[in-house]
Amino acid sequence: MINWPSYNRSLVQRGEILFSYDFLDIWDSELERMNKNKKGKPFEFPDSFILAIGYIRYSFRLPYRQTEGIINVTGKSLPSKPSYGHICKRINRLSVNISNGLVKKDDDDDDDDDGYIIIAADSTGIKVTNRGQWMDEKWNVLNRKGYLKIHIAVNIKSKEILALEVTDEKVHDSKMLKKLVNHVLDNPNTMIESVLADGAHDTNTNFQFLEQKGITSGILVRKNSIISIRNNSLRNREVRSQTKDDLLKWKKKRRYGYRWIAETAFSTIKRTFGEYVSATRFQNMVKEMMIKVSLYNLFRKI
Repeated sequence: MINWPSYNRSLVQRGEILFSYDFLDIWDSELERMNKNKKGKPFEFPDSFILAIGYIRYSFRLPYRQTEGIINVTGKSLPSKPSYGHICKRINRLSVNISNGLVKKDDDDDDDDDGYIIIAADSTGIKVTNRGQWMDEKWNVLNRKGYLKIHIAVNIKSKEILALEVTDEKVHDSKMLKKLVNHVLDNPNTMIESVLADGAHDTNTNFQFLEQKGITSGILVRKNSIISIRNNSLRNREVRSQTKDDLLKWKKKRRYGYRWIAETAFSTIKRTFGEYVSATRFQNMVKEMMIKVSLYNLFRKI
C-alpha cells in the first residue's frame, strides 16, 4: 500500500533537487581546483553547476536554448550565465558517476549498502530518434538509425542502478554481464551474494565467471538445456535444479521473482525522461544516459 503523504513529499523534494543552488557555496573552491595546472582558457563554470543544468534539461526534456532561458531567469544571483552552446559542450564533457553525480578525484565514495547484496541484470532499447511511427508508415520510410541498448545492474533492495553499460542493438546481453558485475565490485564496500538474470545471459562463460567470483547464480537457463560434460559445473547444477527438479522451488530459493525490479527501473526512466535520446553522436548518447541514470538514482535516495 502506497503512503501517499510520503510519496507527495518525495515529489516536492525532486523539485528542490532540480532547482537547488547549493553549488554556489563551493563555486570558487571548485573552480580553483578545476583550473589548477590547467593550460589554456580557465573554466568559468564549475562541473557541479553544469551537472545541475543537465538535470534540469533532461528532467523537463528541454532543448539547449530553452535550458539557457531557464538558467537566465532563475539564476539571477549567479556570478555569470552560460550560453546554450557552452552548456552543450560542457555537459558532453562531464565525468559522471551514476551513483554520486560527478566523479570524485579521491576514492572516498561511501556505499549505504555495505555487505552482501543481490543484483538484477537486464537490458532495454532506447530510441535514437523521436520520429513517430505514423510518419515512417505514411512515407514508407525505414528508420535505419537503429537503437541503443542500455544494460543495467540494480540493487533489488534499494532499487538503485549500480552499473550501466550503453551499446548498440547488435551487442548481446550475455556479453555485458561480466562488465556489469565488475563495475559493481569496483566499490570495495560492496559484495554480491547473487545475480538474477533471464535466459539471454545463459552462457558457460557467465556461469564460469560467477563461480570464480564466488557469486550465486540466479540465471534462468534455456528450456532445452541439458547436462553435458562440456558445460561449466555450476551451469550443470543449475540445469538440474531448474529442469529436473522443481523450477518454482528454484525461483523461490534464488528470489528470482525480484528480477522485475530491473524492469521497474527501465519503466521509471522511460516515463520520466522519455524513450529516446536527443544526442546525435554515440559518445554524447552515452553521456546523456549516464546523467539520466544519475538523476534516477538521486530521486531513489529521497
